[in-house]
Amino acid sequence: MNDLGSMPVETHAVIPEPATCRLAADAMGLAEAARLLAAGRLVAFPTETVYGLGADATDPAAVARIFAAKERPRFNPLIAHLPDASSARAQGEFDAAALSLAEAFWPGPLTLVVPAHERTTVCDLARAGLPSLALRVPASALAQDLLARVGRPVAAPSANRSGRVSPTSAGHVLGDLDGRVAAILDGGATPVGLESTVVACLGGAPRLLRPGGVPREAIREVLGIAMADAEADDAARPVGPGLLASHYAPRARVRLDARRIDPGEAALLFGSDPVPGLAAARAAINLSPRGDASEAASRLFAALRDLDASGAAVIAVAPIPMTGLGEAINDRLKRAAAPR
Repeated sequence: MNDLGSMPVETHAVIPEPATCRLAADAMGLAEAARLLAAGRLVAFPTETVYGLGADATDPAAVARIFAAKERPRFNPLIAHLPDASSARAQGEFDAAALSLAEAFWPGPLTLVVPAHERTTVCDLARAGLPSLALRVPASALAQDLLARVGRPVAAPSANRSGRVSPTSAGHVLGDLDGRVAAILDGGATPVGLESTVVACLGGAPRLLRPGGVPREAIREVLGIAMADAEADDAARPVGPGLLASHYAPRARVRLDARRIDPGEAALLFGSDPVPGLAAARAAINLSPRGDASEAASRLFAALRDLDASGAAVIAVAPIPMTGLGEAINDRLKRAAAPR
């Protein structure tokens, strides 16, 4: 493996695009998106979780454009997306736990961090110089079609500026990256609305690096054991994506576990319980009046963007239970509220 620090790839200069093209989710749009990716250009595309910012994961120069467009630290590894499990297994070494999880949840919102195969084609820059790599097979039929057309791994972190709220529509992508990417494949709103769950299978017990679209309880049922959580130093030198302490952040400050709304704050609500002070809120969105965590997850990032656009200095977030997808929702909100 090469030392990432010695790599000659420049990752800071943004290569401007004359215009970001919005491609329809049809045969012509897919063909053009695949052509651009094969040519080393950046293309945003929808998965079932959020929109990803895609580049040829085998091409260091193309991957460098992701880091530049997102203004993302290059020590933060990227997820390589494949059209099917067999293609993913050709890139990494899967132990028994990884094989069980892949069989249970692929295609779907699960990323597995596994040792890189000696013949992996995912470049060092996409792996952040690590001997491991992050792999996912998305459930979106549109994403699978695109990946099959490209015929090689596609690195695709969320299609937004680093640290900001993840995009769940083509419009969100344009708001952050217009003029920085060649094209957006517009597949409408993404149904899950939260990034994938990330599990490390690197020897020993599997570790939950990031809660996401597959709940912890479902993974425990497959493995038959409880997973360990991310280690304390993972944020300093991430072994997988989504581990930075400050992430998914709107411009407004985020106040968690809000039992009342102060005048002028924007309110992010959950469930039907009344919240004192709501009448004086600058804006309010209820993620799920019926208290459904899946509905709340699908609306979270769009709601954060809309409340941020209200101009409120603070977004007050009502308590959300930690069960099921609630763990992933609370994880994203905690990172959004972290000091920047």
